[in-house]
Amino acid sequence: MKHFFLLIAAALLFTVPESVNAQTQDVKDVRATIEQLFDGMRASDSAMVAETFTKDAIMKRVATNQQGEVMVNTGNLASFLNAIGSPKEQVWDERIGSYDINIDGNLATVWTPFEFYIGDKFSHCGVNSFQLVKKDGDWKIFFIVDTSRQSNCVES
Repeated sequence: MKHFFLLIAAALLFTVPESVNAQTQDVKDVRATIEQLFDGMRASDSAMVAETFTKDAIMKRVATNQQGEVMVNTGNLASFLNAIGSPKEQVWDERIGSYDINIDGNLATVWTPFEFYIGDKFSHCGVNSFQLVKKDGDWKIFFIVDTSRQSNCVES
């Protein structure tokens, strides 16, 4: 009986690090997907940005209108990619403060406070909430919702 427990303990000892390593690699891969999105934005490379999304990705923004009403606005991935690839005089620079990444199987949720600059000029800040799916070994964004404001930025 004692050998049985030792065998079980040894089996657990060797399987836990493997799952931890897989989880750690997934965290790195999820972060790399999001970093590619923002690197592509800075480079005005719509193809680089498009690679980070599923074809049917949903984009939303939670904002307050001029009357003080909270609105949930829907964006369009094709329009976003077109804006990214259009010539611009100054770099669009979304600076991520931190990453809170949670993964369960093929689903990842990521929370990222950010500040957005056009060139060196502060434009707005907020938080991104990403939902990613792992398909064919790659993490892709299938849903993103963000907030946008000019003050009370989230400390990261």
